[in-house]
Amino acid sequence: MSLLRNLCTSLITHERLITTLPKAKELRPFAERVITLGKRALAAEAPEAALHNRRLAAAYFQTGNTNRIPDGGYKRPRAPRTAGVSALDKLFSDVAGRYTDRPGGYTRILKLGSRRGDGAELALIELIGSEAKPAHEEEKKQEKKRRFFGRKKGEKKEEAEKSPEKKGAKKASAKGDTETKGAKKKTPSEGKSTSRRTKKSDSE
Repeated sequence: MSLLRNLCTSLITHERLITTLPKAKELRPFAERVITLGKRALAAEAPEAALHNRRLAAAYFQTGNTNRIPDGGYKRPRAPRTAGVSALDKLFSDVAGRYTDRPGGYTRILKLGSRRGDGAELALIELIGSEAKPAHEEEKKQEKKRRFFGRKKGEKKEEAEKSPEKKGAKKASAKGDTETKGAKKKTPSEGKSTSRRTKKSDSE
């Protein structure tokens, strides 16, 4: 029963849910009974009847804060509303009003195939009419930190187009460095050759 309450709370809150196929089949009549109670509460003329149906529907969701103080109490912050309380509010304010002209069949089950880990059959259960609404707002994905030497393909071209003068200056400086290095390398060899010649002349 606790499992069905949790699933029903998530279904009413997000209007679609991915779970295993046996759970979806058990959840379907459980969730449709709640929506029927919401429709009865909206159609009831007496406020006592509407309140009675609301209390019956509350048993199908997660329990709220039993020790919740309405005003927060003295120097106490107000306790946050649980998911069951918000799902109950959404049922009576939004979901139940959609199906006033529909006699039943408020949910749809779509098979999604087997799960990769344990091979269980997955299914998508959703409220009919909610396919046009996005399930969750797309969260902005944080850009992954690249390594120090990692660059994208287009970055090198952009840098070359933006700073051709800097690139030419770097090449010139590189050429100058190679020339100086070559000159430094030649000097010890020259010194060796001269020293050999002087030794030969002395011996002669």
